[in-house]
Amino acid sequence: MAFCLVLQLYYTLFVHLRLLRQAPVATPVATKPLSVVICARNEAPNLEKFLPAILTQDYPDYEVIVVNDRSWDGTGDLLEQFAASEPRLRIVTIGENDKFRAGKKFAVTMGIKAARHEWLVFTDADCLPASDQWLRHMQPPVNPQTEILLGYSPYLKKSGLLNALIRFETFFTAVNYLSFALKGMPYMAVGRNMAYQKSLFFKSKGFAAHMHIPSGDDDLFVNANATKHNTKIRIEAAAHVWSEPKTTWLSYLRQKKRHVGAGRFYKKKHQFILSTQIISQLLFYVFLVAAICLPATRYAALGVLAVSLIVRCAIYPRLLSRLNCGGLRWWFPLLDPMLFLFLTFNGLIAIFIKKVQWK
Repeated sequence: MAFCLVLQLYYTLFVHLRLLRQAPVATPVATKPLSVVICARNEAPNLEKFLPAILTQDYPDYEVIVVNDRSWDGTGDLLEQFAASEPRLRIVTIGENDKFRAGKKFAVTMGIKAARHEWLVFTDADCLPASDQWLRHMQPPVNPQTEILLGYSPYLKKSGLLNALIRFETFFTAVNYLSFALKGMPYMAVGRNMAYQKSLFFKSKGFAAHMHIPSGDDDLFVNANATKHNTKIRIEAAAHVWSEPKTTWLSYLRQKKRHVGAGRFYKKKHQFILSTQIISQLLFYVFLVAAICLPATRYAALGVLAVSLIVRCAIYPRLLSRLNCGGLRWWFPLLDPMLFLFLTFNGLIAIFIKKVQWK
């Protein structure tokens, strides 16, 4: 248990604390043109609700490309209505093909090919920018060496335990990938809020190395191409993108199963670091319960728990507030063990259930 605590404190003090110390930046002045790419499959209600906020960003030169991927719910008609009054909206339509099984990576590729500008910003049809300054924060950085920007996308607050767990898991995932990027070891991103150069996509042959994997258009691409020199992060509140959360346990399990499936194709060093983190945290709680049940080790175990809580509660509640999850900070001691139990359970499910798909 003490060894697991040491590992736990390493991630807390030497990785995640970097994110808390990251100074916010002022809203930059718009400089270069950019293309926003959105893939939509039967997303008519979400596009009607969220697309206007993307089309009215405070940015002088940008286009919005929506890839209508084999939709049958009226998505195409709705996009045509938007395009009639929004000159910056461009539509790419993918039709059904019995001889070719398309997926999200194919849709993303079509959107990238249609983009007129070098800098590409990605989000989803069910996403809402936190402000009209989103694109100013996600625009091409001043340093030309930066090819990838990692953003943050929290889920909207709903009632219930499932929503609390979803938001906490999203927070923990973001703290991890953003902190490791600051440490010089970027390993993933979320497609709801990220950006990279069009030339990087084609230089690295796009998704060719993992086109056979249904998920991973965001994290696997970043895992393969991000370095400590070409990757930066954006965590300012105006740069966040809100997203609609799953509302049932089954749909959430399916979503996370896709993510776990993609994680098996991360670089080996990233797999080792992430597996060590999850396993050590889970074992910490297992050993803690066992030690508390034994009279001879009960007080020592409580002392170790106290050290863990004091250190972690000095950092994570503040990060929760900074990353728009402040309402969860009082539930941190309860959600933390729940999360690692869930991640372990989901990992076991992913071993036995292989089939996943997009929409």
